[in-house]
Amino acid sequence: MAVVALAACTPTQVANTSTSSMNKGIDRSVMPKPGPAPKVNIGKSQSFALDNGLKVLVVENHKLPRVSFNLTLDNPPIAEGNKKGVRDLLSSMLGNGTSEKSKDAFNEEIEFYGARVNMNAGGAFASTLSKFFPQVLDLVADGVLDPLLTAEEFESEKNKLIEGLKADEKSVSSVAGNLRDALVYGLNHPYGEFVNDKTVPNIALQDVKSYYKNNFVPGNAYIVVVGDVKFDQVKKLVTEKFGNWKKASVADPRNVEPKNLSSAQINFIDMPNAVQSEVSTMNITNLKMTDPDYFSVLMANQILGGGGEGRLFLNLREANGWTYGSYSSIRGDKNVGRFITTASVRNSVTDSAIVEILNELGRIRTELVTDEELSNAKAKYIGNFVMQVEKPEVIARQALQTETQKLPADYYENYIARINAVTKEDVRKAAQKYFGKDNARIVVVGKADDVLPALQAMNMPVKYYDRYGKEVEAPKKKEIASDITAMQIIESYLKAIGGKEKAKSLKTVSSTFTMNVPGAPAPLSGEMKQKAPNKEKMVIKMGEMVVQEQKFDGTTMRAGGQEVTGEEVADKVATKGIIPHAFYTANQMTLKGISQVNGKDAYQVDVTLGGKTVSEFFDVTTGLLVQSTSMMGETPVLSFYEDYKEVGGVKFPHKVTQVVGPQNIEMILNSVQVNKDIQDSEFK
Repeated sequence: MAVVALAACTPTQVANTSTSSMNKGIDRSVMPKPGPAPKVNIGKSQSFALDNGLKVLVVENHKLPRVSFNLTLDNPPIAEGNKKGVRDLLSSMLGNGTSEKSKDAFNEEIEFYGARVNMNAGGAFASTLSKFFPQVLDLVADGVLDPLLTAEEFESEKNKLIEGLKADEKSVSSVAGNLRDALVYGLNHPYGEFVNDKTVPNIALQDVKSYYKNNFVPGNAYIVVVGDVKFDQVKKLVTEKFGNWKKASVADPRNVEPKNLSSAQINFIDMPNAVQSEVSTMNITNLKMTDPDYFSVLMANQILGGGGEGRLFLNLREANGWTYGSYSSIRGDKNVGRFITTASVRNSVTDSAIVEILNELGRIRTELVTDEELSNAKAKYIGNFVMQVEKPEVIARQALQTETQKLPADYYENYIARINAVTKEDVRKAAQKYFGKDNARIVVVGKADDVLPALQAMNMPVKYYDRYGKEVEAPKKKEIASDITAMQIIESYLKAIGGKEKAKSLKTVSSTFTMNVPGAPAPLSGEMKQKAPNKEKMVIKMGEMVVQEQKFDGTTMRAGGQEVTGEEVADKVATKGIIPHAFYTANQMTLKGISQVNGKDAYQVDVTLGGKTVSEFFDVTTGLLVQSTSMMGETPVLSFYEDYKEVGGVKFPHKVTQVVGPQNIEMILNSVQVNKDIQDSEFK
């Protein structure tokens, strides 16, 4: 009867009856009280040590038939000086075979077990099914204790590193990342030195071998094993595989402690190709995870710049629209650390962004945060902690930190309670102690012509540095002769590539190319066809598989079979000629000045194409186009043109490097054909 009665009710009636019952006795004007803090089960580690000093931590977790393990060398930081890059080269060579197994054979075994393995100068990581744990541990032990450090592998990895550095020279974000640490820690500190094109050529294979011998030792090493294993099994296997590792330790180098500034100053690095400024404020901290105010610092940082709800983000992005995002970070370090705020902003608002960042630093140091801000910060940290705490890599990190940072055994059991205990006054005190404002080192990497006058007008000293971190004189703006015009520069370019009439006479161009894309397992191949005035087809493949196809027939663009609309289409519609410079008019160009591209002077000409403006840079000496800068939404796209070769009486750049954010994409032309018949149907 009850079933029949319930079935007779409509869903709405059931819902209303249920809701009515639930609502009795509820005062909706009062916010519900939060429930008790969630309890988390922290995996307890068991440990043992080998006679050579290697310490092993084991956390048994039998929920899944998997196991992961980390080998970590907890050595003191050591400066490499004028051979910075030795550690990087060792990292790239480890895992490429052993004295008894070739690189291919070694990697095939890893694939056979379906394992994930990574080795570097600081240790190793592996994850596998628990039934293959003995075999994978054996492979990792062989890889790190008997590495194949050959001259051939060394030269290959060294050349790759040098090529990568060449691309990084043009990346504003890469230069900013290097110079931030170099300036706040000092070039002679291990945390401040960085790999560059002056240090890598100094490195020989013997340097890598010596670094390995002196630093890849068990004295400060830990192995953390987490997963479906038994402690006794791990102890037996690790003792067998690592027991013969020769006993040795790394001596503490007694690095000079970096110091904070006595007053705020701007450190400026000129990047003539920058269309945005990388702005950061920094100061040295000595925050330890065992400090009583550690959790107060975490909450203060979360409120200031921990994410999209942070004050920096809400100010610089939401209120002012100057950046994609602005953030801050600080962490406990057993040696020495830093507090940093960051933002990538438009050139025209660089000084304004600095003012607002300093204002936010001042506000959190002097005013109490709101109840809502503190509550949200706690909720986010606790939520992340609960979500992450059972992941094998997190368990391993916590076990290791407990050992290396000398944390109490119940540190992570009390983590949530200690976060919840933080007060608004605690947050203010933490900000006052760790967030530098009046002694902030403000690092700006940007285009001097656009941003330096405003920075020099601010009420604080400015120092100037090159991309190697060496102090230099202030950049001087070069003046252009009054009789030089934008049209003359374009005419010089057209003459340099073969002449204006030759450029105008191009009816079709067909080319094939190879494209190197970061993260792709292999170089991509491609083909491009162009037909005057503005038809274009591009196909990019990975092997035989088409990964991208784009066609433009003069009015309509299609990508992957779908019609594309928007700004990009309007720009292509407005383009005239395969080499559009032959059709430029004086009223669409503005001569902006002289900049530096790859260390050489270049005229900057801003050209209006369709609905956007593109900055083009022409070498003062050769007249050739060497760089262009455009925007993809709010992301700058830098294109560098090199290796001009003549085809059919016209010179084409055979190497084009595009810098999009942190990515460097390189395109090499393999073949070019001009004025061959191409049917219009190709572009449909």
